[in-house]
Amino acid sequence: MQLVDWLIVGMYLLMAMGLGLYLSRRGSKSLVDFFVSGRALPWWLAGTSMAATTFSIDTPLYIAGVIGTRGIAGNWEWWNFAIAHLILIYIFSRLWRRSEVVTDAELTEIRYGGQMAAILRATKAFLFAVPINCIAIGYAMLAMVKVVDALQLWQSLGIEPGDNFKIWSVIGVSILVLLYSGFAGLWGVVATDFFQFFLALFGATVVAAVAVDYVGGIHALIPAVQQATEQDVLSFFPLTLGGGFLGIGWNDAAGITASTFSAYLLVQWWSFRRSDGGGEFVQRLAATKNEAEAEKASWFFNILHYIVRTWPWVIVALVAIVVYPDLADRELGYPKLMLDFLPQGMLGLVVASLVAAFMSTVSTSINWGASYLTNDLYRRFFNPNATQSQLVLVGRVASVMVTAFGAVAAFFATDVATIFRLVIAIGTGPGLVLILRWFWWRINAAAELAAMVAGFILGLFTTIVPILNDLFSDFGVRLLVISILTAFIWIVVMLLTPPESDATLDAFYRQVRPSSMGWKRQRERTGLTPAQDLPRDIQRTLAAILLLLGAMLAMGGFLLLQPLTGWICLVIAVIGGFWLRQLNRKKILPMPRPGLDDEDL
Repeated sequence: MQLVDWLIVGMYLLMAMGLGLYLSRRGSKSLVDFFVSGRALPWWLAGTSMAATTFSIDTPLYIAGVIGTRGIAGNWEWWNFAIAHLILIYIFSRLWRRSEVVTDAELTEIRYGGQMAAILRATKAFLFAVPINCIAIGYAMLAMVKVVDALQLWQSLGIEPGDNFKIWSVIGVSILVLLYSGFAGLWGVVATDFFQFFLALFGATVVAAVAVDYVGGIHALIPAVQQATEQDVLSFFPLTLGGGFLGIGWNDAAGITASTFSAYLLVQWWSFRRSDGGGEFVQRLAATKNEAEAEKASWFFNILHYIVRTWPWVIVALVAIVVYPDLADRELGYPKLMLDFLPQGMLGLVVASLVAAFMSTVSTSINWGASYLTNDLYRRFFNPNATQSQLVLVGRVASVMVTAFGAVAAFFATDVATIFRLVIAIGTGPGLVLILRWFWWRINAAAELAAMVAGFILGLFTTIVPILNDLFSDFGVRLLVISILTAFIWIVVMLLTPPESDATLDAFYRQVRPSSMGWKRQRERTGLTPAQDLPRDIQRTLAAILLLLGAMLAMGGFLLLQPLTGWICLVIAVIGGFWLRQLNRKKILPMPRPGLDDEDL
């Protein structure tokens, strides 16, 4: 890092700070303005912000580590969430928008009633705001420290820092993020996210282009990767033709086991705590102008997240295998390529892009965590009559608390990929309940509380307790065990506790208008037809899965000189696209509006 590089990074930090503070007045009017942007976000801004939130500085390091140790097929650890994200588009985005919530925890007292619903809301708000959210902030800070260390940023200024000094320097950047996210709320977060996402994407593309050029182009890279490792790094699926069931066998050279791959595709996406889109995504959908905008925002996010930015990261990881065959920590391959091959000026720009990725994720985590503490704890349990100005003030104080807790977590974080798996493990289990609560009246607050607490405890203990960690060392088996045990617990609890009252169920059905499947009695009592055609939405989801994953893998196939894979996946994408187009031409159920009954509609 030379003077010009530091100047570029400094200019970016000042620009992000200035933009956030400029928007501070828009986020200071009320709780809704501070946490959901006054429900006025356009779809393209909400979708970009969702993509920026999932693109942190840890992401390219994580993917470099995954591919270096488990091959491209290891990416199904996060690719599988595309299924849940596409279900979000066609099944849940409109339901969430009609619920008119500020946080997903708030939904619990719309869907359920009584003291158990209040306990569930408080428990969920605390778990999501403090341990789960702050662990995520901590491993983002860890990734930033690893980049700072690998790029020798402080050494370029003549400073030889210790480990604690590096962490404190990252916390200093987090304080800058806190200033604009704490003053401007979600407006400041999404506005800076828009610029941060495209800057981070540009940086990833530049690193990929320079790295591939160094090894002689993509035609030289592919055989070099095959020679550098005995593992089948280039396979998109850990499967091989010939032998096995239906002529398909298991590829023993793949970096992930059969049980782990099966758990990714068949369990993880529906068992995870975001199976219905919860968390930061719900906040963005709740902030959009209407239901149609929420659906478009979800699609835009999926395109950016899976199709646009997957392959620059993959290419850099493959080059790192060739250039640094003996690298002990594969996660460091990404920053090392930056340091070794980027010229002055360009290095500063790419470092600024990584800082942008870090800031976008941390700013979202700060605002999201503070929304739970403010809306679901302070406003709900401590001061229900708080004024809007008081709530905004508490939101800013809560932002400081979340940042502080995240900094504490950073001191205990050691490995990005390990902590990423911890986040998945402690969030696995409650996903099925979160899906069923929208479509089956019998799900009650006790069942959701049992699922959430049981999944968190099982995920935590099977990760941090050495005996249990060794017993379930296969990650796929661990996820399956957590899901089965959690399901057993919440089903027993549900059967032993009474259902929600008719008044609560009728009010929820009247507001959200989900599919009548599982809500027959509520439909008959209220006289309202559903505003959701679930069979059609399921078909649209299946078509969208073919379209999105087909397009993503087709791009990878052609890019990595696997034309057969590319053409097959392209055909699948085209089939999915035509199917989706036909389904979208069918009559869409009208959206309910206040003051209109079924005859009016």
